[in-house]
Amino acid sequence: MRILSSLLIIFFIALMAVSGTLIWLYMSLNGRHDHTKTNNIVSIPRGANIDKIVRTLQEDGIIDNALAVKIFLKITSRTELIKAGDYRFKSPISAIEVLDVLETGGTEHKSLTIIEGWNRFDIADAMFKSPTLKLKNQAEAMALLTDVSLIKDLDPGAKSLEGYLFPSTYYLQEDTSAKQLVAQMVAKFKSVYNKEIAFKAKLAKLNPHQTVTMASVVETESKLKEERPIVSSVIYNRIAKNMNLSMDSTVVYASKLAGKWKGDGKVYKSDLALKSPYNTRLYKGLPPGPVANPGLESLMAAVEPAKTNYIYYVRDPYRPDGKHDFFATAQGFELGVQKLRKWEADQRKAGLR
Repeated sequence: MRILSSLLIIFFIALMAVSGTLIWLYMSLNGRHDHTKTNNIVSIPRGANIDKIVRTLQEDGIIDNALAVKIFLKITSRTELIKAGDYRFKSPISAIEVLDVLETGGTEHKSLTIIEGWNRFDIADAMFKSPTLKLKNQAEAMALLTDVSLIKDLDPGAKSLEGYLFPSTYYLQEDTSAKQLVAQMVAKFKSVYNKEIAFKAKLAKLNPHQTVTMASVVETESKLKEERPIVSSVIYNRIAKNMNLSMDSTVVYASKLAGKWKGDGKVYKSDLALKSPYNTRLYKGLPPGPVANPGLESLMAAVEPAKTNYIYYVRDPYRPDGKHDFFATAQGFELGVQKLRKWEADQRKAGLR
């Protein structure tokens, strides 16, 4: 009897505890409370975990009991129903009503994709065309892309943020400013330019400025991931032989800086003759700064070039993917050029060029 009585007491206590917990949970989830953020936007980013979401809601005063919300979401498995987006919440509001709003979805985030190999002129144009950023003109965007204070720790001599605006897709909330976006791009670069790349750059005797400049040329000269270390080796080999790099992407950048680029994809004699240190047809060594914004593969190729004796390459005209033929001698290079010229002549005859 004593054992039975003890079991009954334990059961009663457990029942009271469960009942108390359920009552607390119900009151916490359904009780409405006032908050002062009715005009504020609460942003739920893509990929945010539930702890971060609930913490954000509590910090903004939208919910007042994060633990109860997390327990409820755990029990009901409703976490997968919460959608990323921008939200406004009425006041007063209950936690259950907040979750209902999050499940219906808020204003969808806009995005801006920065393509690998884009330079700051391309990025400024894309930023200006994004309605979310509310820029008056491209010049306003370009001014933000010269805020070198953001990279003073990496490249104290930089003249602009060229090379340090990491190519990626950035999600824009309704209140995201152009300045905030630029800071995100630089922060993303810094996260990618990690200790591994910095260490390998040091082994290659490159500082961050040289690394990014090298990577930017690799990025603009090669479309295929597997070719980037090879193109990088050509750059190293040419510099070692005191040869001009003679790479068209640097000439194009020089032309853009001078405001002379025609934008039709063709490099003209007037471009080749530009007296610009970015014109590697005329000046030896790397250009004085990056000519584009490189991705991770190009950064890695800059610090880990392939081991080759190549000093020339020519686009393979019969490959639509941008593949190159590489050569170690001037004779081989001339054969590659002849192959390209023949293809171009055939295209003209066929009326395709």
